[in-house]
Amino acid sequence: MTPSPLRSPALPFAHGFFTRQGGVSTGPYATLNCSLSSGDARESVLENRARAANTVGAAPTALVGVTQVHSATAVRVTECWAPGTGPRADAMVTDRPGLALGIITGDCAPVLLADAEAGVIGAAHAGWRGAAAGVIEATIAAMADLGALPARIVAAIGPCIAQASYEVGTDLRDTVLAASPGAVSCFAPGRRDGRWQFDLRGYCAARLTAAGVRCFDMMDADTVAEEDRFFSHRRRTLSGGGPIGHQVSILALIA
Repeated sequence: MTPSPLRSPALPFAHGFFTRQGGVSTGPYATLNCSLSSGDARESVLENRARAANTVGAAPTALVGVTQVHSATAVRVTECWAPGTGPRADAMVTDRPGLALGIITGDCAPVLLADAEAGVIGAAHAGWRGAAAGVIEATIAAMADLGALPARIVAAIGPCIAQASYEVGTDLRDTVLAASPGAVSCFAPGRRDGRWQFDLRGYCAARLTAAGVRCFDMMDADTVAEEDRFFSHRRRTLSGGGPIGHQVSILALIA
């Protein structure tokens, strides 16, 4: 089986939101695990990443990623670095043709952005913490430094944990609302007292809108519920822990 990613009609450049299918890894990492920080064999992960890059038409050596830490830090990519050596950040932007930006997720939202007129792309890892801290806005600002305009940027929010699967406590809700008072609509009453169901996808969409992005797409997929298609940190936690793989989302500056 070869990788068969989800794609968005909104994005003008080569891209793919990859599932867990189409790789060479085995066991809990089966099969397209693209995380170099997992316990999976490095050679398997590198092969999986190469397959994903090739699928979108990018050279495997052109695929770059960062050491994701749930921050609001966005970095400018001007050249490739060795796999697994990226800076501590949660978003990347570039205007260099041929470069491919890769975001690793296991329930968080991958957000891919592009301004075709400026020839600028961005990719963000948006978990609740990073989104509340402003990682999406930091990505847009870094793209603007390269000539992009928010009104011209188009974006796609990839597969992530859906609201029905995302039960959170009052502490998370309070933190998000302190950063975004208008996000109260992203929380629904939970199934248990003192709990809430959080709409991460909707929250990322609200942050895009507030930042001036007028056109974006959202993938209707739930990483927790769709075990055959996606890796999921929340699902792993609910089942008692153990090893876990992660999927990759790639946006390349290739027409």
